[in-house]
Amino acid sequence: MNEIKEKKEMSFLGHIGELRGHLIRSILAIAIGGLAIGFNINWVMDHILFGPTRPDFLTFKVVNHFSQIIFGHDTIDLPEKFPIQVRRLFEQFNVMMAVSIVGGIIIAFPYIVWELWRFISPALHEHERKNSIFVINSTWFMFMLGALSGYYLVMPFVINFGYFFNISETIRVDIDLSSYITIFLQVVLGMAIIFLFPILVYVLTSMGILTPKFLITYRRHAIVVIMVVAAIITPADVLSMLAAAFPLLILYEISIFMSKLMEKRMKKREKI
Repeated sequence: MNEIKEKKEMSFLGHIGELRGHLIRSILAIAIGGLAIGFNINWVMDHILFGPTRPDFLTFKVVNHFSQIIFGHDTIDLPEKFPIQVRRLFEQFNVMMAVSIVGGIIIAFPYIVWELWRFISPALHEHERKNSIFVINSTWFMFMLGALSGYYLVMPFVINFGYFFNISETIRVDIDLSSYITIFLQVVLGMAIIFLFPILVYVLTSMGILTPKFLITYRRHAIVVIMVVAAIITPADVLSMLAAAFPLLILYEISIFMSKLMEKRMKKREKI
């Protein structure tokens, strides 16, 4: 009995040690990504984070192209030099640290997910391992897709509304750097996390917790929730909220499809 207990305890401690190794490697990957951004912070700020503030940004070009065709003039006309200011002594340093850490997480995210799969895969059966590979690859793909959607689809409209909204002609628009970065990370990371919803639905369906019927039945309720979430992610106008809500509505439909797919697979296994 004592030998069995010792083996179980060693097995548990062994798993803890293995998890520790995966966590350390993941943290190192984040640190490497963060250092890469930190050493290139000027380029990252000018070309990536301040990209949506420029009139030649891809989203603005597309919108203005169609605006010229339909209305005969540009809809969006941001200034060549966006009025970003700093009013606190260490604000730029704090922003650099925040951007480096969050950027490091985004860069290392596929590797972090892979390390997670390496930790859980030995305990899975063959069919579970195949499903887990799909879930792991889909997780980092959807995360990156969500971040890109927030960057190209939502953030430009947030900036455009925030800059041009005016309650008095006497007010001068000077935007604090920390305020801009907070909104930027809120939108991009918020969209990245929400895009993981179909994966969560897939996993919950495989566990028997969620069904396609439930998702279809409560579709109307989900639309209300999606609108609320979109409003939280985008502290701006209705257009920005709709820009965030539209991909989320598509995601909900994708989630129903994923749930149906998983349910069919589970029924096939039960017949075998």
